[in-house]
Amino acid sequence: MMEMENQIHTKYMKEALKQAKKAYELGEVPIGCVIVYQDKIIGRGYNRRNTDKNTLAHAEITAINKASKKIGDWRLEDCTLYVTLEPCQMCSGAIIQSRISTVVMGCMNPKAGCGGSILNILEMEEFNHQAEVIRGIMETECSEILQRFFKELRIRNKAEKEERRRLV
Repeated sequence: MMEMENQIHTKYMKEALKQAKKAYELGEVPIGCVIVYQDKIIGRGYNRRNTDKNTLAHAEITAINKASKKIGDWRLEDCTLYVTLEPCQMCSGAIIQSRISTVVMGCMNPKAGCGGSILNILEMEEFNHQAEVIRGIMETECSEILQRFFKELRIRNKAEKEERRRLV
């Protein structure tokens, strides 16, 4: 049973990673998300904050909006959300508000994560809804794309800084 469950989680995390790669191609922080209901993806999203000039353009928010439209309800009960990086406070709140049953995370976010790192909004008993949380699915792959992105960003920023210095 556990092995079958892991295979399913891996299958959908691969789909979330495909979304993260779309963000990467746009020069966005590569975070991707899919929402699954009855073994079908009903919502997809990837980080587009800079592209859309919108604080709310996180992968999870986009996927929740699409899933809600598809299902015809704001309640996403019996849905599983797959996300490559542990959700922030905004996304964790939206996940709880939308009544998503299960959240499957790739890697943790020690600087901003609210699914267990800094806070654990997803499993707080004080709220009227909690999500089951599964951590570490395809953790290496989810971490690697982020590490590669930030390494390239540092190199790009350094080159731009040096170019500005030369022009002065």
